[in-house]
Amino acid sequence: MRLKTLRGSLRMADDCGCSADEELIEKSPGYRRALWIVVALNVGYGVVELFGGYLSNSQALKADALDFLGDGSITFIAILAIGWSLAWRARAAAIQGLFLSAMAIWILYETISRILDQSAVEPFAMGVFALGALIVNIIAILPLLPYRDGDANVRAVWLFSRNDAIGNVAVLIAAGLVAFTGAPWPDLIVALIVAGIFLHSAWGILIQARRDLNPIKTKEDAEPS
Repeated sequence: MRLKTLRGSLRMADDCGCSADEELIEKSPGYRRALWIVVALNVGYGVVELFGGYLSNSQALKADALDFLGDGSITFIAILAIGWSLAWRARAAAIQGLFLSAMAIWILYETISRILDQSAVEPFAMGVFALGALIVNIIAILPLLPYRDGDANVRAVWLFSRNDAIGNVAVLIAAGLVAFTGAPWPDLIVALIVAGIFLHSAWGILIQARRDLNPIKTKEDAEPS
C-alpha cells in the first residue's frame, strides 16, 4: 500500500512538473511557519535598522535595512506561492530575482552619491544596529535550514536570509574600520559589496527560475494543439 501511495505521489509530481521532494517542502506546515517567522523578523527589524541607518548616517546600514524590508515582502510572496503550480512558483521566483536586482542598483546609486558627499559616520551606533541585525538573521535562518534545497521559490527565500547574515557581518567589520580610521570609506565599500552580493544572488535565482520554466515550456510545445 505504501509503495502504491509513493508511486501515486511521484506520478502526481511529474504531472505538475515538480519533484516529490519539492511538493513535500511546499506543503509542509513547518515550511509555512518558517516563512511567517522570516516575514515578521525581517519587516520588524527592517524598520528598526532603517532608523539606525539615519541615526548613524551609515549607507551600509540603510542598504541592509532595505534588504530586510525587501526580504519580508518577498517572503510574503513566497507564502502566497505555496500550492501554486511549478510554472507560477518559478515566475514568482523570477519576480524576486528582479526585485533583488533593483535593490542592488538602488544601493549602487545611493553609494556613488555618498562618495561625492563624504559626511561622517557614527561607528558605535552603526555597530550596535548591525549586531542586532546579525542576531535577528541567525534566528530567521535556523527554521529555513531544512528547506534550503527546494525549487527556485524555496531557494530564493533561503538565499535572501543567508545574504542578510553575510551583509550583517560585513557591516560590523565596516563599523570597526570606521571607528579605527575615522573615515567613511569602509561604510561605502561595504555598501558596494552588499550590492554585488545582491546581483550575484539575483542572477542565480533567475537562472533557477528559467530552468524550472524550460521543462514546462518544452512539455507544452510537445503537446498537440
